[in-house]
Amino acid sequence: MKISYKWLKELIEITETPEEIGKLLTGTGLEVEGIEEVESIKGGLKGVVIGEVLTCEKHPEADRLKITTVDVGLEQPLNIVCGAPNVAVGQKVILATVGATLYPTGSEEPLVLKKSKIRGALSEGMICAEDELGLGQSHDGILVLDTDLPNGTPASEYFGISSDYLIEIGLTPNRADAASHYGVARDLKAVLNRAITLPSVDAFAVDNQSLPISVRVENSEAAPRYAGLTITGIKVGDSPEWLKQRLATIGIRSINSIVDITNYICHELGQPMHAFDADKITGNKVIVKTVTAGTPFVTLDGQDRKLSDADLMICNETEPMCIAGVFGGLTSGVTAETTSIFLESAYFSPIWVRRTAQRFALKTDSSFRFERGTDPNMPLYALKRSALLVKEIAGGSISSDIVDLYPNPVENFEVKVSYRHIDRLLGKSLEKSLIKTILNGLDITITNEDENGFIAVVPPYRVDVQREADIIEEILRIYGFDQIELSSGLSSDYLSDFPVNDPEKLKMRISELLAANGFNETITNSLTKPEPQSTLGDSVFGNPVKILNYLSEDLSVMRQTLIFSGLEVVAYNVNRRQKDLKLFEFGKTYHEVNGKYTEKERIALFVSGNIQEEIWLEKAREVTFHDLAASVNQILVAMKVKNVEKETADANIFSEGITLTLNKKPVVSFGLLKSAITKKADVKAPVFFADFDWDYLLKQYNSAVEFKEVSRFPEVRRDLSLVVEKKITFEELRQIAYKTEKQLLRSVNVFDVYEGANLEGKKSYSISFILQDDQQTLTDKVIDKSMQKLIATYERELGAVIRK
Repeated sequence: MKISYKWLKELIEITETPEEIGKLLTGTGLEVEGIEEVESIKGGLKGVVIGEVLTCEKHPEADRLKITTVDVGLEQPLNIVCGAPNVAVGQKVILATVGATLYPTGSEEPLVLKKSKIRGALSEGMICAEDELGLGQSHDGILVLDTDLPNGTPASEYFGISSDYLIEIGLTPNRADAASHYGVARDLKAVLNRAITLPSVDAFAVDNQSLPISVRVENSEAAPRYAGLTITGIKVGDSPEWLKQRLATIGIRSINSIVDITNYICHELGQPMHAFDADKITGNKVIVKTVTAGTPFVTLDGQDRKLSDADLMICNETEPMCIAGVFGGLTSGVTAETTSIFLESAYFSPIWVRRTAQRFALKTDSSFRFERGTDPNMPLYALKRSALLVKEIAGGSISSDIVDLYPNPVENFEVKVSYRHIDRLLGKSLEKSLIKTILNGLDITITNEDENGFIAVVPPYRVDVQREADIIEEILRIYGFDQIELSSGLSSDYLSDFPVNDPEKLKMRISELLAANGFNETITNSLTKPEPQSTLGDSVFGNPVKILNYLSEDLSVMRQTLIFSGLEVVAYNVNRRQKDLKLFEFGKTYHEVNGKYTEKERIALFVSGNIQEEIWLEKAREVTFHDLAASVNQILVAMKVKNVEKETADANIFSEGITLTLNKKPVVSFGLLKSAITKKADVKAPVFFADFDWDYLLKQYNSAVEFKEVSRFPEVRRDLSLVVEKKITFEELRQIAYKTEKQLLRSVNVFDVYEGANLEGKKSYSISFILQDDQQTLTDKVIDKSMQKLIATYERELGAVIRK
């Protein structure tokens, strides 16, 4: 947000410097990001003065040069060598003294004047032409002035060059009320306890009724208030210098007098306005409505746009003229030929304007303000103010009564406030009179006051102040954060216990683990499009959580899984020739089940391409299921998760995969994503995916560390080969082994699996068992007893045939 210091001074008395004003505004929450001096002529012609040529002689060493002496109000005249053909004795001229910096027209580099000798003659400055001063293009000769100003008068005084200060404010989205000079002045009014003086509109009067235009609002939800009037007999031309300069200071290019006035009002009062060429309003009717979806419309930038039935339009009897609150139309705008205008001043619904601005990707000064919430009580004053400016600058007559359609006025907000809560949240007790003064300075009135509190009546332009905490924050920011003293004995309190395990520290630990193994972290949007997720069916993740006021169809639901947002990252990288990927993300998913909403924290891993790059020693190797499994196991070990059980992963998601469960609850599912899913994201390469339930992992983590002495007694390995039904998995064999031999069995591993024609419907497993006793060396008798127990269990429960 750009604010002119001089403009601000016209609304409120300011004796403070721009820097002091910057500190005051920052203290109120309007953070000033920079203050810059702005001059109508670059450099402000500092060091450039009016002089009088006393003598003028031909240079003895150059035919085209002359040696002059120029009186600039000093004790001695200056010696100047000049090459201009029109220099002569008695002329009043513009002279740049030694040390002055000029910015010549068309030159990228500034010119710094130095004392020099030109062909042996001393020159103590330069008599300037128009282009050398940056005032124009002419270089035919030096500027000769007709003035009685004394010699030595600064040239800036002669040319009326002004300087101003541009105050750059980093406006937060909630402070739409401060998106104007008037809005900023309101904060200064509260801080400095000074009055604001708005320009008077008492001179406003209707001159005649020669151009009445009827107005009809068909959608009062989108346009709660709409006002307008007509002005005839205007002459559109250039704006006066003061208006051009005022707009230029805040970075707005002058277009013509009428458009400049609407821009001026927008930045002065925060009320966007629009002027229509009245001759282009077919049927002398203005209709505020939506139109049929697909209706074509050409905006001021010359682009053809297709309207939707959710775009509020300002129309005439036959066609749309303007996208309400966003952008004008090409054919209805004011041009040099315009002689009559219809001035619009309205309050449009922030929701309607925001949706349309997002749909067309249009960000204008008007939409910026409307979509954050303007003052519904400002349109009439702004209309009168702009009409008077039009008459002053472009002439003409006000040729209709003001039309003001406001069927359902926006009410003030009423907030109940407790003095006890003010003291508690501020950490300091303020005098009640001071609280009232601050709130009155912010246009917040107090009613129903008693010893315990009051009702605060907040004007509707303060859309961000609707709760008790908001009122207290308003008091604090005007009183001053830096005026809240620290107590001599600082203390703290809390309502709930701190978690035993810090989730953020554990997140960082897992992130560092994955990063050390070549993974890169991604961060994706929780908002997504519904179509990819819907392909998996509601049975997988529950119903999607829909956004009520979504900005676009691509951001209309909350994600139910990290799969598709992660695949978008994979596709983005693959399309840029980055095919070997190891990615991870911590993120939340959102679900609606039986009318209840839940959100879950997840970790997702994505691995695709080559796991091993090609080197001279070996060829490149594509990633396999076991590479992902190794990373999954590392996370489980780091989170101290043990004794997981395996089951087949969801076939709707994985073409091959495993789900690890703990206490019958899934901890992680991982495997190769189905090609039907990856194709939804335009990913052709195989992608391995792991999905952890981070919330459940956190609950299982125990920071306690147990130490156990390494056994002094050796471990023993025994191998067993057995034939079982083909459907039997190694996981089943492993679990049976641990249940059967609980004392001595340390680990179980499969080192060979065989299936063949001679084993129809069956398969052969070769399994190794590691046995160890922490108290003594195992004997053959004990080992054989354990193995016989395992064999008997396999034969009894699985019908296994032991191969000997």
